Amino acid sequence: MQILLAFIAGAVIGLAIHYLAPHRETRGVAVGPIIGAASAGLAWLLLTWAGVGIDSVWPWLAAIIVPAAVTWPALVVLSRLRIQGDARRKAGLRLI
Repeated sequence: MQILLAFIAGAVIGLAIHYLAPHRETRGVAVGPIIGAASAGLAWLLLTWAGVGIDSVWPWLAAIIVPAAVTWPALVVLSRLRIQGDARRKAGLRLI
């Protein structure tokens, strides 16, 4: 049940990173929270499967650090890909 706290923390961190990362107009507002929640939940899941209990600090730290470390680069790459794709489509349609 505590994994829900990891999902919520990851979503909040992902939402904050969405607004801090550049070119936020090139992606949907839900992309950051989804990436953050998924990465926090996956980190929590892997640590609990590895035998680390919830009484340890590691799952809690992972639920905060992993989404911050994963979401920022993912959003930057997605934004860059969107900008490049839009430029290719405009060039293909001769709108530039």
